[in-house]
Amino acid sequence: MFTTLLFDLDGTLLNINMDIFLPQYFQILTQRFPNLDSDEFITHLLHSTRVMIENKDPRRTNEEVFMQEFIPRIGLPEKELQPILKDFYTNDFGSLGKYTQQEPFAQKIVELCHNKGLEMIIATNPVFPLLAMQHRLKWAGLADYPYRLITAYENMHFCKPHREYYEEILHLLARQPSECLMIGNDIEEDLAAREAGIKTFLVKDHLLDNRKEKLPYTTDYQGYLEDLYRFLKKLYT
Repeated sequence: MFTTLLFDLDGTLLNINMDIFLPQYFQILTQRFPNLDSDEFITHLLHSTRVMIENKDPRRTNEEVFMQEFIPRIGLPEKELQPILKDFYTNDFGSLGKYTQQEPFAQKIVELCHNKGLEMIIATNPVFPLLAMQHRLKWAGLADYPYRLITAYENMHFCKPHREYYEEILHLLARQPSECLMIGNDIEEDLAAREAGIKTFLVKDHLLDNRKEKLPYTTDYQGYLEDLYRFLKKLYT
């Protein structure tokens, strides 16, 4: 029986359409940098994010990798950039919640797990700061739970879909793979947990498959959020 549940956030616990969300995010973020060309800013942002995702250097956090790539590209000193970003994620980012929707069964699932005393991890891809993750949990109606870990770019050294991301979580929690279940909607990013020996539950409400080759995939369990709720309720009865 699993003692630790790893939850993806976007598309799993939170209904979010990135085709709508990201343009709005870019629009309000670039307004914080009026002296920079917005298109070039976004290009540099996306490039630096990709470098961060592909990084496997355990000596640098995701934030460090991103900043070391991003800062020279936009020509803004870190001592000026960091306060702008902190203020943005504190005061502006929250307004983007109107482009998301809550998932009623996600709330029931997290409440069930909390009542059963299970260890809960928000295992979302750590490409945003913790402030952004906390806003997204508020949007999902799930902010007031005692998560053991919320992965963010400040506290992680790897990203999905690298096996090392999941291994780092196991190390931080001092858990064995057999104790954990990864729950997510992304075939490439979330099912990668199986490479670290973690069983997976693929959530199909907003199934995401960005693989270049749509090959058959393997998961231990799958279903919709309602199925997951029933699965966990039966498992921990």
